[in-house]
Amino acid sequence: MEAVCVALWRARSKKQERERLAALAGEASADAAVAMEAEAAQAEADAAQAEAEAAQAEAGAAPTGDTAPGGSTGLAEPLEIDGTQPAGERARALDTAGAADTADVDEAPPPAPPDLTAAAFFDVDNTMMVGASIFHFARGLASRKYFTASDLAGFAMQQLRFRVGGKEGNVDGIREQGLSFVAGATVEQLTEVGEEIYDELMADKIWAGTRALAQMHLDAGQRVWLVTATPVELAAIIARRLGLTGALGTVAESVDGVYTGRLVGDLLHGRAKAHAVRALAAREGLNLRRCTAYSDSQNDVPMLSVVGTAVAVNPDAELRDTARARGWEIRDFRTGRKAAKIGVPSVLGAGAVAGAVAGAVAHRRR
Repeated sequence: MEAVCVALWRARSKKQERERLAALAGEASADAAVAMEAEAAQAEADAAQAEAEAAQAEAGAAPTGDTAPGGSTGLAEPLEIDGTQPAGERARALDTAGAADTADVDEAPPPAPPDLTAAAFFDVDNTMMVGASIFHFARGLASRKYFTASDLAGFAMQQLRFRVGGKEGNVDGIREQGLSFVAGATVEQLTEVGEEIYDELMADKIWAGTRALAQMHLDAGQRVWLVTATPVELAAIIARRLGLTGALGTVAESVDGVYTGRLVGDLLHGRAKAHAVRALAAREGLNLRRCTAYSDSQNDVPMLSVVGTAVAVNPDAELRDTARARGWEIRDFRTGRKAAKIGVPSVLGAGAVAGAVAGAVAHRRR
C-alpha cells in the first residue's frame, strides 16, 4: 500500500512539474511574441521615417524657379473655358475635367477598423504548412553542416516518437535534448539562415486554403498569430512572410545572443500552447471567447478548447472524432487521401525526410 501511495505521489509531482514547465514555456513564448511584434513595429516606423527624410531631401535638392525642364512652368496649366459659356456649363466642364484627372486612379476599399479584442491562432505543421516545419529547418541546417548525420538521426528519432505518441510522457527525451543542435550558434546567425531555409524549403509548402482563412481574419481587422513547437525565431519568419501579426513558438535559451541548447520551460506543445494563448491574450487585451484557433492535431485540443471557436484543419483521425463530438468545424484541404490513412503520412513523412537528410549527409561525409 505504501508503495502505491509513493507511486501516486511521484506521478502527481511529475504531472505538476510538467504543468509548471508548460506554463513557463507559454509565458516565455508570449513575452517573446510581444517583444518581436514591438521590434517589428519600431523597424517599420524607422523605415518609414527614413523614406520620408530621403524624399524630403530629394525635394529640397530639386531645381527651383518658375520654369521646369523643357521650358514649361512647374505649375499646372489653367483649364481654358470659353467665358461666354453659361455658368452651369462652365461648372460641368470643371467637373468633367476633375473626373478625367481621377479616372485612372483605382480606389481600394478602406481597410476594416481594427478589432482589438478578437484574434486567430494557427498551428503550423500540417495546418498552415505541409509537413513539419522543424524538419524543413533541420534539412536546411544539415545541408549547411550545422550538425552531423548522427545528431540529425537522434533528433529525428526523438521527434518521430514524440509525434507518433503525442502524449506528455514521450516529451521527456525531447525536453532533455532540447534544441541542442543549435547550441553555440548565434540568434542572429540562425535567423539569417532561417530566412534562406524558408525560401528554399517552406515557401511552396503553404496550404493555400489555410492561408486564405488567415487572410479572412486579417481583412476583418483581427490579428493573427502562429502557434507552434518550432523555435520562435523561425516561427516569426514564417509569420512575417505570410503577412501575419506574429508567432508563438518554443523559446530556446540564449546568453549574450548565443544559444545554449536548452529550452526556456518546455516545448510549446499540448498544454503549453494553451498557456501561451492565454498569456498572450492577457498581454494584448483579447477576449478569448471572440477568438478562433485552427489545428490538425489531437495534441492541440487544449489550445482549441480555450477559444470561442475551434476549427479542425486537415485533422488527424482523433481530432476529427473530437471535432465531430464537440460540433467544431472541419476544413480539409488535402486531396486523394483515404480516411484510414489520415494522419499517418504526416508522421511517417517526418521520419522519412529526416532519414533522407541523414543519409545524404552521411553519404557526403564518406
